[in-house]
Amino acid sequence: MHEAVIVDAVRTPFAKRDGSFRDTHPQDLAAKPLEALEERNKFDPEVVEDVIYGCVTPIGEQGANIGRLAPMVAGWGDGVPGVQLNRMCGSGQQAVNFAAANVMAGQHDVLVAGGVEHMTREPMGSDGDGVTDTYFEYFDEVTHQGEGAERIAENYGFSREELDELAVDSQRRWGEAWDAGYYDDQVVPVETALDGEESESGSDSGSRTGSEPTRETITVEQDEHPRPETDLETLAGLPLAFREEGNGVHHPGNSSGIVDGSSAILIASREAAEEHGWEPMARIVQTEVVGVDPITMLTGPIPATEGVLEKADMELEEIDLFEVNEAFASVVAAWLEETGVSWEQVNVNGGAIAHGHPLGGTGAMLLTKLAHELERTGKDTALSTMCIGFGQGVATIIERV
Repeated sequence: MHEAVIVDAVRTPFAKRDGSFRDTHPQDLAAKPLEALEERNKFDPEVVEDVIYGCVTPIGEQGANIGRLAPMVAGWGDGVPGVQLNRMCGSGQQAVNFAAANVMAGQHDVLVAGGVEHMTREPMGSDGDGVTDTYFEYFDEVTHQGEGAERIAENYGFSREELDELAVDSQRRWGEAWDAGYYDDQVVPVETALDGEESESGSDSGSRTGSEPTRETITVEQDEHPRPETDLETLAGLPLAFREEGNGVHHPGNSSGIVDGSSAILIASREAAEEHGWEPMARIVQTEVVGVDPITMLTGPIPATEGVLEKADMELEEIDLFEVNEAFASVVAAWLEETGVSWEQVNVNGGAIAHGHPLGGTGAMLLTKLAHELERTGKDTALSTMCIGFGQGVATIIERV
């Protein structure tokens, strides 16, 4: 079996909803990490055999196979194919896992995998109308992810305060990591434009012949969602997001942020990396995907972690760093309780409660964080896992090389 290695991994900054990317087309946002990978690694795009992109809401501006359109918009010509996939919140990580499997099987030598989600222009949930009556022949009810998170909190007995403590820590960690420059090598600036007020245009005599919006060019360099100054007192005053007051624990401050962003990873066989003169950051050791109860739906990271370790013939103690996507604080808290892993090893530079969760783009971003953190710290192994709607989980183990 061939080795699949991570050559480079990048992402855009994550802009808050209706923020700096509000007038950026999703195809353009999806293209930015591809452009950065090409510039940083000096390759001819024709060496890329496929682009695999996750996107959870593939309609409207994100429709028509954004995985194919992204490399075209990046200027990679018409010879680089692309595909879009949807494993809901795990889409970006699944894209990486599929790419790794193709390389390991010897089907491809150089691939790009990642994802994009523009949650401002194509809102979450706008791509579906629910399930058919047949679903209820097998399952009693349909819940949304917020309700699933609340039921997890109930099952484990988590209080609002202890989940808020996790959220505050996520924000603090992001702030410290950002100030220390830990994100510098993985977050690439994005130049874009914002539409302004309409301005009159006409002849020198002042007669009006029409109007057109002004365009302000800006460069986005930093995540816009984090609030590193967040404290428990601030969070205590926020209203619940999914249940009536007094009957729940989740609110906007301990749930993942709605943001716009994209990420991409250059994946190659060990032989191809040597041929192109690329110095790999890490190798992809093993991958896993599981299905779980679709009612609580968000417990997938627990069996996904168990499964990927078993397939890799590894123990938890052999993993140095973890990323457990902070879709909701209870998801991470449940994973911590079940695995016994120290919080000090998990989401060490902040998580989605701080920087946000651009659905299809998050999974590749988590692996991007881990690859760079392994390189920065000299640690050896890392594991990323995510919860997924309708009850799934995905996991990936990487090792520094």
